[in-house]
Amino acid sequence: MNKITTFTEFVLQEEHRVPNATGRLTLLLNQIAEATKIIASHVKRSGLAELMGKAGSTNASDEDQQKLDVYSNNVMIETLTNSQQVRLIGSEELDTLIETEHKDAEYSVFMDPLDGSSNIDVNVSIGTIFSIYRGSKRQLQKGSEQVAAGYVLYGSSVMLVYTSGKGVNGFTLDPAVGSFLLSHPDMKIPEKKSEYSFNEGKYYLVDEKVRKYIDSIKSEEKPYQQRYIGSMVADLHRILIKGGIFLHPADKKMLTGKLRLMYEVNPFSFIVEQAGGMATNGKESPLNVEPTEVHQRCPIVIGSKKEVEKYLTFLEHRT
Repeated sequence: MNKITTFTEFVLQEEHRVPNATGRLTLLLNQIAEATKIIASHVKRSGLAELMGKAGSTNASDEDQQKLDVYSNNVMIETLTNSQQVRLIGSEELDTLIETEHKDAEYSVFMDPLDGSSNIDVNVSIGTIFSIYRGSKRQLQKGSEQVAAGYVLYGSSVMLVYTSGKGVNGFTLDPAVGSFLLSHPDMKIPEKKSEYSFNEGKYYLVDEKVRKYIDSIKSEEKPYQQRYIGSMVADLHRILIKGGIFLHPADKKMLTGKLRLMYEVNPFSFIVEQAGGMATNGKESPLNVEPTEVHQRCPIVIGSKKEVEKYLTFLEHRT
């Protein structure tokens, strides 16, 4: 019988391998995991608990908030403000950063409490994204300075995937015992070219070089299969498992891209690169971008390394 390893046990084991570890990051990761269990239970009951539909408000990016957006944000904010490990919180749902009363706390957390929330009412997979930085005089730090990042996918099962810079591991929530159990150890993104994730409704809005790349992968002898859900967590989880490429470049309407650097692009770039993949904003890894504001947007193309490298060759060609 294979040994069962819980998320708590796993992060404790990782901590023991780090000289002079304080245990604070382990505690914070477990607090985040517990908060996502609460969100998961409400996602499953959203149709019965009157949590579907719009909340009648907008977030910091002027997007309509869903009721479950607001609920998930409240759960995460309450968890992080009560945690004695966090001094600074950034959320997609809030205009400004929250400074907690724990001025000497070691960590800052940036998050999208409920990614893909437009899919709630149609029962399509959604998720939570989080990014953790060690405290600094600078409120905003480059993605390369993340100490941990992860996401939780609320789908047919609930899965937590995270990295602390030593590879990527996935844990599935066992509802019978209420614990995340190690189910996908040492995750590696496949190199095989099988799928691409792109919103085809934006085809004529993106640069001609991007269109030529998309045309090329659709016209191969064995064309790539297109899969696009509209939830970054769901789309990139599929790419992480199956291999392929996720494209969300800049376009004529969104000149700096649509996705947010601090709590969407950076955490996924960290995760995918740790899984052997690659991420680019078209010029460099997003992890090297110096942030200037909490809701800063950034183009991103991410996935299997060879596929992203192939994409970059199209950008290099003159039209």
